[in-house]
Amino acid sequence: MVIHMKYNYSLNYPYKTTTVIDGTVAGTRLDIFLTNWLEDYSRASVQRFIKEGQVLVNGSRARQSYILRSGDHLQVEIVPPQESSIMAQPISLDVVYEDEDLLVINKPKGMVVHPAPGHTKDTLVNALMHYCSDLSGIGGKLRPGIVHRLDKDTSGLLVVAKNDTTHHELSRQLKSKEMKREYVVLVWGYPKSKYFKVSAPIARHPHHRKKMAVVSWGKDAVTRFRLLVSLPKVSLLRAQLETGRTHQVRVHLSHNGLPVVGDALYGGFSKELEDIAWFGQALHARKLSFSHPRTDKSVLLVSALPGEFRKLIHAYRDKF
Repeated sequence: MVIHMKYNYSLNYPYKTTTVIDGTVAGTRLDIFLTNWLEDYSRASVQRFIKEGQVLVNGSRARQSYILRSGDHLQVEIVPPQESSIMAQPISLDVVYEDEDLLVINKPKGMVVHPAPGHTKDTLVNALMHYCSDLSGIGGKLRPGIVHRLDKDTSGLLVVAKNDTTHHELSRQLKSKEMKREYVVLVWGYPKSKYFKVSAPIARHPHHRKKMAVVSWGKDAVTRFRLLVSLPKVSLLRAQLETGRTHQVRVHLSHNGLPVVGDALYGGFSKELEDIAWFGQALHARKLSFSHPRTDKSVLLVSALPGEFRKLIHAYRDKF
């Protein structure tokens, strides 16, 4: 496949590839076929390519819902991303790993990852634009270098790609579950067993735009949990992601009657937290592992719980 570019660090835009549809994939939606074929790109990226006219079927633009027919001639030409207009800001970053291809940031609770309406500055991307002059453009002009994200009030490890080939390969590892991510989370209540697995599909909430929900039509989502410590009122858990859906840990725990402490969106807020001066969900991305795209060597990084998270745990151990 022309699009798959592991270990090739000299490719230039545009990326071009063509194919002729045969009977084995005829009847498939255009966007679904491309997501499977261009395995380094998400479905959202593929839909953007189609909308922007970077995908042609029989020489013409087509809708993402177009149903492919045997003999259709498919042409994909991915053009360079637009130059970013994001303001670079000299914001301090906790860089725990860096080389010529990537860096790993220990993100603090309260920092938004990328600009969005209402958050046009003071984001991680604003800080990265000042820290690095060479970031991957695959994420688009608002998310340069961002391979995966963390919620604003989730702290911990996040990997950033400096070039497109690294971005492609890390995204592939994320999609294929080769990249491993582990969280530590404090929840209200107690699980029924020390080890438990939640396998429940997640999609946008049908009535609340800012929320995700467990719904039958959602994308497959799997999280494995382990009880670490039981405290008065709360439990400390380890969460291991097998998939990477938006708000996955928070949604799965809330769905199982164990909302994350401090998570107002999914039922985890309590007035007593104000007495402890804790705001935002008690969720920390503790461990990250992947194969380095250039060397293939294993990279394993661990981030200690932030001091304020440890204070919250001690508050429930000592106060209640």
